Amino acid sequence: MKKGLLIDMDGVIYSGDTMIEGADTFIEGLQKNGIPFLFMTNNSQRSPLDTVNKVGKMGINIKEENVYTSAMATAWFLSFMKPNGTAYVLGEGGLITSLHQQGYVMVNQKPDYVVVGEGRNFTLEMVNNAVDMILEGAKFIATNLDPSPKKEGWNNLGIKAIVAMIEEATGKKAFSVGKPSPVMMRAARKTLGLTAQETIIIGDTMDTDILGGIQLGYKTILTLSGVSKKEDLKHYAFQPNKIIRSVKELKMEDLTKI
Repeated sequence: MKKGLLIDMDGVIYSGDTMIEGADTFIEGLQKNGIPFLFMTNNSQRSPLDTVNKVGKMGINIKEENVYTSAMATAWFLSFMKPNGTAYVLGEGGLITSLHQQGYVMVNQKPDYVVVGEGRNFTLEMVNNAVDMILEGAKFIATNLDPSPKKEGWNNLGIKAIVAMIEEATGKKAFSVGKPSPVMMRAARKTLGLTAQETIIIGDTMDTDILGGIQLGYKTILTLSGVSKKEDLKHYAFQPNKIIRSVKELKMEDLTKI
């Protein structure tokens, strides 16, 4: 049976701007063996080209078609729900580009959807506008619900914090498209043309990558090079199929045995 990979990025391929040791060799192995893969990220701010350039500087050579973002999943989902609709967006870069590519128009009044993604240029006025639009009937969408890292000096709030503020102000819950939502997880798999049985997800976070994979019947590999640690596993009712210290120790033949 053929296999394909959905690979989380931060904590698996790199940490911040530093490549995790062995990630370049691992990706080269996938390419040489013709194993299909996608870098799958909840970051909606960065475009696929941004990602290609970021990992390229680390010595990892991929193409734009090797990247799938929550922005792409969100744009696809909205076009499926309401083709050629309108959106008011709290977000930047990759999210706006993805929505335009799916035929969506950005508006400042009476949108079909209010969409929240990563960004550093939100104003309280924009948040107030979003609240009014949702109260007037716009549907509320979040590209993901990633939490803030709770680290001193961190200058970009997690989307979960922004969404929570708007939810409290409107009494409306946001629909989240990104990991671990099956919307994004299934769309990424279909992009590779794989069945659930042929799909392996590699991630560093039990609550997103591993949870999402298990819920859809994918094989899962947890790497301890990022957020989740081995001692954390005792707190979960579900477990990954395989645990590794980093992708450096993952061999191509291992993928056929999972």
